[in-house]
Amino acid sequence: MEEDGVRPVDVVAPAPAPAPPTPPPGVAVVRGLRRLCGPGVVVAVAYVDPGNFATNTEAGASLGVRLLWVVVVASAAAMLVQYLAAKAGSVTGRSLPELCRDRYPRGVNRFLWVQAEIVSMATDVAEVLGAAVALSLLLGLPLPVGGLLAGAFGVGLLALRPQGRRRFEAAVAALLLVVLACYVYQVLTVGAFAGAAAGLQPSLAGQGAALLAAGIVGATVMPHAIYVHSSLASSHRIPLRTHRFDIVASLSAAAFVNVSILLVAATVLSGGRLDEASDTLTAAYEGFGAVGAGMAAAFALALLVAGLAASGVGTLAGDIVMAGFVRRRIPLVTRRLLTLGPAMVVLCLPGSTTQALVLSQVVLSFGVPFALLPLVHITADRALMGRQVNRRLTTVLAVVITLLVCALNAAVISALFTG
Repeated sequence: MEEDGVRPVDVVAPAPAPAPPTPPPGVAVVRGLRRLCGPGVVVAVAYVDPGNFATNTEAGASLGVRLLWVVVVASAAAMLVQYLAAKAGSVTGRSLPELCRDRYPRGVNRFLWVQAEIVSMATDVAEVLGAAVALSLLLGLPLPVGGLLAGAFGVGLLALRPQGRRRFEAAVAALLLVVLACYVYQVLTVGAFAGAAAGLQPSLAGQGAALLAAGIVGATVMPHAIYVHSSLASSHRIPLRTHRFDIVASLSAAAFVNVSILLVAATVLSGGRLDEASDTLTAAYEGFGAVGAGMAAAFALALLVAGLAASGVGTLAGDIVMAGFVRRRIPLVTRRLLTLGPAMVVLCLPGSTTQALVLSQVVLSFGVPFALLPLVHITADRALMGRQVNRRLTTVLAVVITLLVCALNAAVISALFTG
């Protein structure tokens, strides 16, 4: 119908938008990892570093499954500690070092900064040593060359951070999945979980059990992981319940690895089958080789990947503590070179690399109370945390964990200095 000589115009529906192209399978996997990854997956790498490999392998080889309960309890305690770190960062929007700077006197903060830098450097030494040993086992590389390669990888991993937080976390998650896959293979190959129930009964019977238990706990609750988690959580605008899921999922994966390290060592290396005259990690590699080349390769590959991933996290921790405590930053490459120095010195000296790993854990033990005590104090402050302040039971549990970790680490130090 026409009105006033104007012809009606036919309305044409817009063409449907073309469907987005289907990404290749590899790209889809990476995108999925980036969506699922949170701060917890970065922190989880600190819980499967070469220090954990050394202590759990030694415990399984010398005492069988007897100390499995220690690994389980330490892993559960770590979940609570890391949740408090994530809560502090998420609620306040600041890292634990920043919160300490705002609340404590200048002299106290300077002390906390210096010890945190030492802790971060000791962490880095352990990661580089573990990766260098793994490269020596897999490729026959000299330890110093392996250390240099590990340092270069850490720089490359950290270079992903400016390009996008999710890329960095997805890369770390991919490395953690490799470690998981290696231990799933080892567990299935030797049936390591068959006698696991016997290790869940608390007991410290056996020569050196108490010292090894202290070492396991000391290698599990690490101060640099607390600093990193609080910082990463402060920049993730997600609900606390999401942080809880992230922590439980990520640290459960790390707990599985630690449990598997001990159980596989107990299955394959216990009963005097570990060569006590050799370096523990090297002897374990040779012992797994007696079962099959795949077992030995999986052990060395997991050690390598764990060391490489944790090395980047250790350097990141140093950057976070300096920026938080004293509002200063140095380029990450410069920091990487500075922290690589002590590790290279150790690698060039004769002696057991496993012993050097243990000594690095002793240095870390000095930093445990200086991270846990401020964390508990801050998250129990209602004026700062508001509705998210710790419940009384949470604070009591956190204090008990803090005192227990400090006591066990003091036992390690005492045993080392008294022979």
